[in-house]
Amino acid sequence: MIKTKNKKEKWIKLICGASNEDIVAIEDLCAIYTAAGVDYIDVAAEESIVNAAKKGIEWSKKVYKNSPGLMISISDGNDIHFRKAKFDPLKCPPHCLRPCEKVCPTFAIDNSGIKESKCYGCGRCLNSCPLNLISEYEYNLSKDDLASTLKKIKPNAVEIHTEINRFDSFKKVVSTLKSSETKLDKISVSCGLNQSVKESQEPEDLLKALWDRYEILNELNIPLIWQLDGRPMSGDLAPTTSRDTVKLFERIGSDLPPGLIQLAGGTNEKTHEFLKSNNLPDGIAFGSAARKIMQPFIEFAHKNNKRLYNYPEIMALAIQKAQKFLDPWKSI
Repeated sequence: MIKTKNKKEKWIKLICGASNEDIVAIEDLCAIYTAAGVDYIDVAAEESIVNAAKKGIEWSKKVYKNSPGLMISISDGNDIHFRKAKFDPLKCPPHCLRPCEKVCPTFAIDNSGIKESKCYGCGRCLNSCPLNLISEYEYNLSKDDLASTLKKIKPNAVEIHTEINRFDSFKKVVSTLKSSETKLDKISVSCGLNQSVKESQEPEDLLKALWDRYEILNELNIPLIWQLDGRPMSGDLAPTTSRDTVKLFERIGSDLPPGLIQLAGGTNEKTHEFLKSNNLPDGIAFGSAARKIMQPFIEFAHKNNKRLYNYPEIMALAIQKAQKFLDPWKSI
């Protein structure tokens, strides 16, 4: 049975991936995690992807009555969340053990290379290749015409991916949001440490950057979410990566600007074990960890050219597994 949420439960967001365009998988993921009770679903800023997410949400809404908000990811510059991986399979040695294929959470890699639509830039394969044959390239679906995208998609919320030193470009994005007159329930800000700079940045640098952005965003009078990325796109499938996320929260969480605090980047089913009961964030975002446990179900349905919800018994199992994954967070 699907549990109904109460007001004491913590905020949960499903991250589908800022460069993920696997439309069929996105529809299934949104249906599963809507039924399981997430509050928001974050997808790439592209109309067909948003429509797929809405289909999944609507299917689940009819059956389970849950209705999460739809958030799109945008960026104020080059960002590791907006990328894909590639390699030339002809350069692979014939007897390679294919560690890249084993670490890919979306089954995007096979003998023909990387399926672009299934890759969402998690980066796990980049360092797995013993011959360093895998590289990355920018893939930002929201880069060309943000104002037009906002008007077409009409999202409930947006997440702005930024970096500490990108203040001017951040202001331009906020200006576009303001001029578009898009009605938003929330604005989330994701700003990681040491993403693309050579000099090490400290949590205090991040804190200052977020306060600077608060001064700009406060003019919009829209509720804010500060997303603390402990390990942005870097292996949140390992249980211990949660420590980095929690440590960052414990160090600067109490000094953040007004708004909700959301943990991400390294979050998984073990995150709640590292948190102190007297110091909890407002919410959490799950990406690869949430997706990996669903991928076998999704692959089964897709091989038969169907959506997962065309198989009621298997869909029910997937929803139960999603609930089990989310339950520890809801009960802390």
